[in-house]
Amino acid sequence: MNAITDVPGIRIGHAHNAEALTGLTVILCEAGAVGGVDQRGGAPGTRETDPLRPMHLVQKVHAVVLAGGSAFGLDSATGVVKYLEERGVGFDVRVAKVPIVPAAILFDLGLGDAKVRPDAAMGYAACHNATDGPIAEGCVGAGMGATVGKILGMGQAMKSGIGTASINLGGGAVVGAIVAVNAFGDVIDPSNGQIIAGARAAQIGPIHIGAPGYFADTLTVMRSFVGKTALGFARRGDPAGGGASHTVIGVVATNAKLTKEEANKVAQMAHDGLARTIRPAHTMLDGDTLFALATGEKDLDVNIVGAYAAEAVSAAILRAVKKAAPMGGLPAISDG
Repeated sequence: MNAITDVPGIRIGHAHNAEALTGLTVILCEAGAVGGVDQRGGAPGTRETDPLRPMHLVQKVHAVVLAGGSAFGLDSATGVVKYLEERGVGFDVRVAKVPIVPAAILFDLGLGDAKVRPDAAMGYAACHNATDGPIAEGCVGAGMGATVGKILGMGQAMKSGIGTASINLGGGAVVGAIVAVNAFGDVIDPSNGQIIAGARAAQIGPIHIGAPGYFADTLTVMRSFVGKTALGFARRGDPAGGGASHTVIGVVATNAKLTKEEANKVAQMAHDGLARTIRPAHTMLDGDTLFALATGEKDLDVNIVGAYAAEAVSAAILRAVKKAAPMGGLPAISDG
């Protein structure tokens, strides 16, 4: 299926509000998966990431939530916890089973209705929508309000979404990824280094802002800020007037046997795929966060898993923008 659901034991569910342009995606692993996380952007919004790190008691997680709605969207994980508890899934503490559900959010309040955000009810609905089959991509779930290329403000941005991909490593071993792409920067095709989605050049009277052509090229525009104050940069580069309006969040999964330390290493290596396709990546205006899940069926070297996790992330990011449709007054690649 070329999707993260090619990893046995992984199910994906979307829920969204198409009018408000926001939503969430849940990655279910009800049998439990060893989890890891690597957070590299300067403005993250997360929940329950500490248990994923080495030297912490909990070894497995039962779901991961990727949501829009900025910090408000973290509430959607509560609905996922409810769904799992009803099915007896969770970390056994004798008096109850506590579902372990890490989450990360992206900022989509600048598109659609900022008063509508993913909540517990939407998280619960996403679980009921979950499938281990083909996955809808583009402007669905956490990708509903995703955009890229915002250095010149939302008016010059492009619509993005959520994408997935998988790689068969042979011998029954699989690694897959699902990524919601809401980047400050541009999306690059690693095969040729060309921008395929991002900030569009602006024409103000006789002045052309950005590189020649359709795309402004975020790096080119950033050079024009040299000598300006950081506040001035934030105000121009961030449609919310400074702060975190951007983020790439995602999950890589594999059926390899990994320790918690190795799962964290895979999450770290997976960011290489993000850096190959987003330019610039991991800025102070992004909250870039990737999770890793290992269901523990196949013996496989962690270096192989990590290397191909990066490839899967890169492919998923490209699909996220290619599958997106024009929405909220913004164009998409599908416009041609």
